[in-house]
Amino acid sequence: MSKETVSAVSHACEESAPTRSTVGCRESKAVPGPTVVPAFRKHPSKLFVELTTRCNLTCQMCVKQSWGNAIEEGDMSRETFMALVPAFPELDAMVLNGIGESLLHPELEEFIRIAKGAMKPGSWVGFQSNGLLLNEKRAASLIEAGLDKICLSLDAICPDTFRKIREGGEVDDLDQAFNALAGARKRYPASRLQVGVEFVVMQNNLHQLPEVLRWSASRGANFAIVSHLLPYDAAHVSQAAYETNSVQAIELFQAWKQRGLSQGIDINDYFHVYHCKYVRSEEEQRMVDFVHEMMEEARSRDVFLHMKNLLTMDYEKTARLTRVFEEARSVAERCGIALKLPGVGPKNDRRCDFIEDGGALISWNGAVHPCYFLWHKFVCHFAGRKKYVNPKVFGNVAGKGIMDLWNDPAFLSFRAEVLRHAYPFCSNCNLIPCEYIYCEEFEQDCYTNTVPCGDCFWCMGMFNCLQ
Repeated sequence: MSKETVSAVSHACEESAPTRSTVGCRESKAVPGPTVVPAFRKHPSKLFVELTTRCNLTCQMCVKQSWGNAIEEGDMSRETFMALVPAFPELDAMVLNGIGESLLHPELEEFIRIAKGAMKPGSWVGFQSNGLLLNEKRAASLIEAGLDKICLSLDAICPDTFRKIREGGEVDDLDQAFNALAGARKRYPASRLQVGVEFVVMQNNLHQLPEVLRWSASRGANFAIVSHLLPYDAAHVSQAAYETNSVQAIELFQAWKQRGLSQGIDINDYFHVYHCKYVRSEEEQRMVDFVHEMMEEARSRDVFLHMKNLLTMDYEKTARLTRVFEEARSVAERCGIALKLPGVGPKNDRRCDFIEDGGALISWNGAVHPCYFLWHKFVCHFAGRKKYVNPKVFGNVAGKGIMDLWNDPAFLSFRAEVLRHAYPFCSNCNLIPCEYIYCEEFEQDCYTNTVPCGDCFWCMGMFNCLQ
């Protein structure tokens, strides 16, 4: 995309923004200007700053424990952090974490203090943590520095399950962390520190989610973030609790399946009849035509149908997930916890919170990225297939200012392309695996997009994080 095209997209966003009309008013009053989409403001609205890639745990689901990752261990230097200062005055939020444990960084509190001193009123600074290093003294120093949010990783309260997931940690460690934060908050009653938990949903811990919310609320948690598992290892694929078919695809398929049964058409044998029977009976051809009519409606509604996955879908698994999520919502409402849940399955309507909220990610070494998915080099398993992910880098703050990098034509072009949301729904495509998506070096998808968003589960509402 050319620089002129990017400018046109940005201008179009500004032109289409709602404004108040003064037509018919008796006296002329000042009218607010058009609202610019955060992705096209002259400054980032959020920064995700990776202070370290070091960690004091070896969690089984972490990308650092997976084969094929190329994550170096290191801490962000003060020089690199200070290079971000020009962006601070316009930030709505700063999240100080990445692959590692932020409490391991020796200058964490000082960096929080610097950020809060430069950021505007109403903005916030926070990070996620495993909580192992939290005692009351450390909690107090974080509050003194100005920390607004801390989110503790808690995937189970059953000690055995917790140990299996968070190798090297104990549930008691989280209990102590909550006690430390509660003590520090009492010591500093004026603090507006919010405490939350992050829960990664897997098959073996799903049932514990409602109890984790109750347990956390009783210890002072204000919010909870729930996310699905991204399997980095083939052995973890069976632990994924979500459905890969999109919600819209399931709804359309189920409606047509019921319609077919009412007409005496059973589509369960479609693949055998369509691929193996060249001479079909009248009833068989009627069934094939019916399925193709369903596919045509799906295409007209821009819904991708993966027929094999839909025909073999584990409905009990999805029903179980739905039931637990409904119970979790009820518990959160009763306990006064702000709960953010992922989808039971991916959604057709995409939204990239990182891009749309004006975010930029800064690695510990100063490299600038657009989102969590394109932050590090790793291998994961997506829709039952191995996928290679490579970082998308738009320069380094050591060589060019953060504001210049944010407004660089290449980064602007990337954000404009993402915001069009005109990419395929790869997990529901009947042609997977394809060389476009599952190659080691992504160049484009089948729609010729150069942004690898067609199979991003963050964009489909499946993965959540503090932001």
